[in-house]
Amino acid sequence: MIVSAAMSLDGFLDDVSPERLVLSNEADFDRVDAVRAGVDAIAVGAGTVRADDPRLLVRSPRRRAERAASGLRESPLRVVFSPSGELDPLARLFTGGDRVVVYTSAVGVRACVLGRDAAELVATGEAEVDLAAALADLAGRGVGRLLVEGGGTVHTAFLSADAVDEVHLAVAPFLLGDRGGARFVYEAVFPQGPERPLRLVESRSIGEIALLVYRRA
Repeated sequence: MIVSAAMSLDGFLDDVSPERLVLSNEADFDRVDAVRAGVDAIAVGAGTVRADDPRLLVRSPRRRAERAASGLRESPLRVVFSPSGELDPLARLFTGGDRVVVYTSAVGVRACVLGRDAAELVATGEAEVDLAAALADLAGRGVGRLLVEGGGTVHTAFLSADAVDEVHLAVAPFLLGDRGGARFVYEAVFPQGPERPLRLVESRSIGEIALLVYRRA
C-alpha cells in the first residue's frame, strides 16, 4: 500500500484558502500518473473530494491503452473513505468513469444521496469506517496495490494502523506558516517512530520539487 502526499517545507498539505493549493508541478503530476497506472485502486477521503474535486483517473492515453491491452480497466478502481456519507453527487468523481466504491458507516449509508449508478456504498461500522474491514473487502475485489492520495486524516489512519508499505512525499520549495491548513494528525500514535523508522529508497529533484520515497524497513 502506497501513501502519496505533497506538502510545504513546514509540513502543510493545504492552506486555508478556498482554492486548491498547488504543491507540485506538471512533471511530478506525470510521475503520480505513472504510479496510478501501476496500482489496482486509488483512494481518497471525503475531504479531498470536497476540496480538490478529483477524478482519480489515469490521465495519459498511452498508459490507459497499456492497461487495456493487459486486460485491465483503463483506470484503477476508485475508492472514497467517508464515515458521514456526505458526498456531493455532482462531484466529478461521481459523474464520469466507472462506479466508485465508498467505504462508510451505517450512519453514512442512511445520509448518503449518491445514486447506485455512481457509487457502491459499503458500511464497515456503525458510525466510523473500520479500516481493516475496508482493506479486507478491497482484497476480496482483487486489489493488491492500493494508492492513497489524501488527505491528512486518511493518511494518518493508514500510517497509524501500520498498513503502509511505501510513502511518496513531494516537498514544495516554500513555507505556509499561518496560511497553513491541513496536516497529518500529529496527535496520532505512529508505529513508524525512531525505534522503527522507514527506509529511504529514493530522493531526487523534479524541478524545484524534492521527491522522497520511503519503504517499510
